[in-house]
Amino acid sequence: MKKIAVFASGGGTDFQSIIDANAKEKFCEIKYLVASKAGIGSIERAKKAGIEVLVYDKSVYANITEFYQEITRLFNENGVDYLVLAGWLLIIPQSFIQNFEDRIINIHPALLPAFGGKGYYGLKVHRAALEYGVKLSGATVHFVEADVDGGAIIMQRAVEVKSDDTPEALQERVLEVEHQILPLCVKLLCEGKVIKSGRQVRVLNA
Repeated sequence: MKKIAVFASGGGTDFQSIIDANAKEKFCEIKYLVASKAGIGSIERAKKAGIEVLVYDKSVYANITEFYQEITRLFNENGVDYLVLAGWLLIIPQSFIQNFEDRIINIHPALLPAFGGKGYYGLKVHRAALEYGVKLSGATVHFVEADVDGGAIIMQRAVEVKSDDTPEALQERVLEVEHQILPLCVKLLCEGKVIKSGRQVRVLNA
């Protein structure tokens, strides 16, 4: 069974969607939660599910590069197959991405390439979508590359934008979609049903 590590920086609802789906079908072993700081909701979710937590503690690590080096060592020693970014807000070094090439996926709360890239996260994404006047938004699961939000797309699902939407209301509906497609993509990836060739990704039996 494939082992995964999930990265989170907040409350962890996307993380919880993976925990819940895996509890029903057991398609992977969630080996680690990597938390960007102490005291976030994701950590409590991990503890409740019996998942080991790795925290970026600035008092322990000289810098973020040292932290990434440490988790790389742990992942390699413990046979972690895939890394899942579920609301991860820290910068990821190119060297780390290269170490896990085509093995890192991310969930983004928009239909990439729209409203993606540096600075587009959380409510900022939904606010930008509303200000632009798009009629559809949604969520995207994609592979992670050095170009922020620029990796090959695995799956997208659209959400209608309503005329009276607020960023918070749109975020809530997009989150529902995120909680559907992220665990599905993790499952398919762990089952060998995500086939990547350059920027083209085929998903089998989705």
